[in-house]
Amino acid sequence: MIAHLDGTVSGVAPDGAVIDVGGVGLLVQCTPGTLAGLRAGERARVATSLVVREDALTLYGFASEDERNTFELLQTASGVGPRLALAMLAVFTPDALRRAVATEDLTALTTVPGIGRKGAQRIVLELAGRLGPAGEARVGASAGGASNGTAAPWREQVRAGLVSLGWQAREADHAIAAVEPELAGAPDGQAVDVSVALRAALRVLGRP
Repeated sequence: MIAHLDGTVSGVAPDGAVIDVGGVGLLVQCTPGTLAGLRAGERARVATSLVVREDALTLYGFASEDERNTFELLQTASGVGPRLALAMLAVFTPDALRRAVATEDLTALTTVPGIGRKGAQRIVLELAGRLGPAGEARVGASAGGASNGTAAPWREQVRAGLVSLGWQAREADHAIAAVEPELAGAPDGQAVDVSVALRAALRVLGRP
């Protein structure tokens, strides 16, 4: 298993990044929140999970070991594959997922694209008690060595993340405009956490 990558970021796209390790460029699929902490040309360390299929080897990258471990645990639930697990971590932090499962918050879980009420019930049933309690101290390195999403321009990063998850640019812009007033930050969004902004926008888009 490839537990992590430590190298130079060669490029960043809406749904993944290429990290150069020893002259080999490795493509990793990431959540928008993880991607927000990566900068082309800078060194980064990401926790990884390798998913092996008959026709492909796909490497998924995460800002922390906690996210990686949660990603792997989510896939033990029936009907949850790597893409859906990644989408869940795009909407929720690991702690928020633990709280949603522990409190059987089906409404929150169904805000994830691809999860209906029956799917949410199955996830709660199968993962209850397995994700651990929320708020535990966990060891994990942040991608790029910095906290997620502190870099500007946060609006473009959130917009790119939403588009990569399947929404139209117009829908993304409306969601960003809806959540912007509630996001406290310095002028030009310097202090806005991209992962928090992304989850807020996804909640807006997930409303019936």
